[in-house]
Amino acid sequence: MSRVKSGTVTHARHKKIIEQAKGYYGRRKNTFKVAAQAVDKANQYATRDRHNRKRNFRALWIQRINAAVRSHDEALTYSRFINGLNLAGIEVDRKVLADLAVHEPEAFGVIVSQAKAALS
Repeated sequence: MSRVKSGTVTHARHKKIIEQAKGYYGRRKNTFKVAAQAVDKANQYATRDRHNRKRNFRALWIQRINAAVRSHDEALTYSRFINGLNLAGIEVDRKVLADLAVHEPEAFGVIVSQAKAALS
């Protein structure tokens, strides 16, 4: 039986990792063992930060909505505004509300007045 060498398979596997480590500093970009550790860690960060990005955007939308609500009515807070939206039966998510607050202040003002009316 002839001997089987795994050189091509190993080379391809190593090359894949080295290509993913392109742009890294020092031995992390050209030494397989170090590059494999760096790429694994980078993938862990990427997975974690995909979840964190959703959290950060929600926080940003809430801040924008709160600022816009307070600019329309000093006494109205974000939480009371959201409560008013629920009581008024207005189902608009925070992403759209924040976009309206920034780009369409008049339309957002109408929504604020409806939420305020539902509170009283």
